[in-house]
Amino acid sequence: MSYPTPPGWYPDTAAPGTERWWDGTAWTAHTRAPAAPVPAPAPVPPYAAPQPGGTGRGGGGGSARAVALVAAGAVVVGAVVTGAVLLTGNDDPATPRAHTSASPSRTGTDDAPGGDDPSPKETPAAQDPDVLVDQLNGITLPIPDGWERPERNSGQLLTMRTKESYDCPGASSSFCYHGTVTTRTPGGTDATTPEALAKEDITDAADRAYEKDVLGLRMHGGITAHRQVAAGEVAVAGRTGYYIRWKVTTAKGPGGYVQSLAFPSAVGSESPVIVRYAFDAGPDGPPLALMDTLTEGIRPIGENATDGGVGSSVEHPAGQADTP
Repeated sequence: MSYPTPPGWYPDTAAPGTERWWDGTAWTAHTRAPAAPVPAPAPVPPYAAPQPGGTGRGGGGGSARAVALVAAGAVVVGAVVTGAVLLTGNDDPATPRAHTSASPSRTGTDDAPGGDDPSPKETPAAQDPDVLVDQLNGITLPIPDGWERPERNSGQLLTMRTKESYDCPGASSSFCYHGTVTTRTPGGTDATTPEALAKEDITDAADRAYEKDVLGLRMHGGITAHRQVAAGEVAVAGRTGYYIRWKVTTAKGPGGYVQSLAFPSAVGSESPVIVRYAFDAGPDGPPLALMDTLTEGIRPIGENATDGGVGSSVEHPAGQADTP
């Protein structure tokens, strides 16, 4: 019986010295330099037997050293065994686990990682509960207070959302959230610039948030009107991006604000990344300023701060200021 190989970075046999992202079903265009190996622990000094005839203080010192080395070895073995139990038998989903998968052999873009003689490879560790980690695109976003990262995400979208949910006004059998943020990699498009990508994505982002869900239900009774309230360039993780923000009116409920933010990835081949924001309008929705705060908080994986404009405020073009 064969098991599917989970998404992750694997050695690219077609390009030695690089790793390529496997999305669980096929190879993608994302590549990066291999991660630095973890240094091996220092070897334990060999045991030295006491010299014959050792008596008094000298002989006792040799015996003490032998006992100390044996005790240290027992501690190391105990730590290794304990670590193995923690990594393989922890039932707490919030605690990082070790995970192994087959090492890939790639002869084409559609070949799955693995083979008849697989060797183990550790996948990325579980994420910080306060940070949304997009391993594929090499970025992180801070998770605001009152928000959560759901245990399961829809399709290829990585999502965080407000903890509080409510019955959708247009489909009471569905749950809606006052705020959601998703990251995705655009595909099947000829757009090459952040501005073109954002303009192309905003309609689909609005439809996903307020028109129909993945089951085809009109969660808010459908979108009846929209207008652009902001657009322009913005610095994101040291790269120049572009955003577009719409205010949408729905047949039921307060409507909301939708934003598409496009920018080049900070790692690998700098493939484009899109971050979608959807905030309900009205007193129950998150403040619009949080969109700007989250954009400023986007960082490359492994960095707490970067140069190149990260943290710069989002500037709205003249005449495009947000209105309630």
